Amino acid sequence: MDGSEFDGDLIKRGEGGYERARREAVWNGRMPERMPDVIVRAATEDDVARAVRLAAREGLRVGVRSGGHSWAGNHVRDGGMLLDVSRLRAAEVDAESRAARVQPGLPGNELIARLAEEDLFFPAGHCPGVALGGYLLQGGFGWNGRVHGPACMSVEAVDLVTADGELLRADARQDADLLWAARGSGPGFFAAVTGFHVRLQPRPRVVANALFTYPVECLEPVFTWAQEVATEVRRTTEMMLFIHRGEDGEPEIVVTGPTLVDDPDEARDALAVLATCPVRSRARIEVPYIEATMADLYAGAHASYPDGSRYGVDNMWTHAPAAELMPLFDRIVETIPEAPSHMLWMNWGPGSEPAPARPDMAFSVEDDTYIALYGVWTDPADDAANVAWATDLMRAGEEHASGIQLADENLAERPARFIDEERMARLDALRDEWDPEGRFHPWMGRL
Repeated sequence: MDGSEFDGDLIKRGEGGYERARREAVWNGRMPERMPDVIVRAATEDDVARAVRLAAREGLRVGVRSGGHSWAGNHVRDGGMLLDVSRLRAAEVDAESRAARVQPGLPGNELIARLAEEDLFFPAGHCPGVALGGYLLQGGFGWNGRVHGPACMSVEAVDLVTADGELLRADARQDADLLWAARGSGPGFFAAVTGFHVRLQPRPRVVANALFTYPVECLEPVFTWAQEVATEVRRTTEMMLFIHRGEDGEPEIVVTGPTLVDDPDEARDALAVLATCPVRSRARIEVPYIEATMADLYAGAHASYPDGSRYGVDNMWTHAPAAELMPLFDRIVETIPEAPSHMLWMNWGPGSEPAPARPDMAFSVEDDTYIALYGVWTDPADDAANVAWATDLMRAGEEHASGIQLADENLAERPARFIDEERMARLDALRDEWDPEGRFHPWMGRL
């Protein structure tokens, strides 16, 4: 086994450069203690096909990495092959038809910047650096996702390499089952995607936001109000509440609402609901309206998820009343680690307009409210405590959860429902059909 057939690199365990390549494949500073037998860094789509055929010849299982932002490093496994497609970053944009073909290694923020030149838009991920491959496969919760739905809904075809090394295109007319599976199966997808054909949207002309911060003593009235006004929030506004430690080191609540629309008056009207909190008089900071740019939104997200940090993350979907969640929130406040660790509460389902209809696809678990915990730290000595903070608290909230989303999965530590039972059965059947030898790794936490 050598790399002479590849335009990119093949590095075997024990060779020079192996450990660097392994570490570069994971964005989380808390590197998994798992060691692939070989790492292939593909330079072309043909390299991807060559790598899968090599894995078949050598009897290797394959984990695919597009950008490495998986908190759990799902793509890094003991033994087998780590297939790194992060160098595949091209985008072919057809502005007239509002369509594009994008490769899996392209970061979503770079796509948004490229599309802005054509007055176009795509609901890419909230954090800079998140590549489209893993993001689209797991569903895709991004900017204006409440308007356009999970980003996988905008995928109209996929180019992929099957378990036997065949490069093909799957769309609604041919191999439709593979397109169905690619829209939501995440790191359990049983093929290697080399290109996504996506539908684009007109670029929103105005990016605006609002910001209110409250002392933690306002926890119950703020979260109760947020749930009560959820049905008034426009789909163009992502109403989010955070619990984190402020500049004084004490826990506080932040209410914010990034809004992407075409007119400043429309943005002001949409954000007005965030100023209706009954304890607004106790707000420490009030910014009812401010215009921004997509670069500003990405910079704000990056501040909460800095490069080089260590992360422990878990999440849940829920429709539980705020009153039932208060004991969990109290525990989160009491135990929250140092900044920038935080809890995110996002109004996903309810809104002043109906959500876009979901097509038949593997993605199938979502709910009114999304809650996630992000432990963020730098000292390896704090690993166990911070991982346990996110994991144990989400475990404590399982009675209120309808499932999780794969973007912030913690399946190795806490298996949970992320696709409904009917669609999971169909996925298992399709895996048996398309990958009978188990060439591609399934999800961690599931055999």
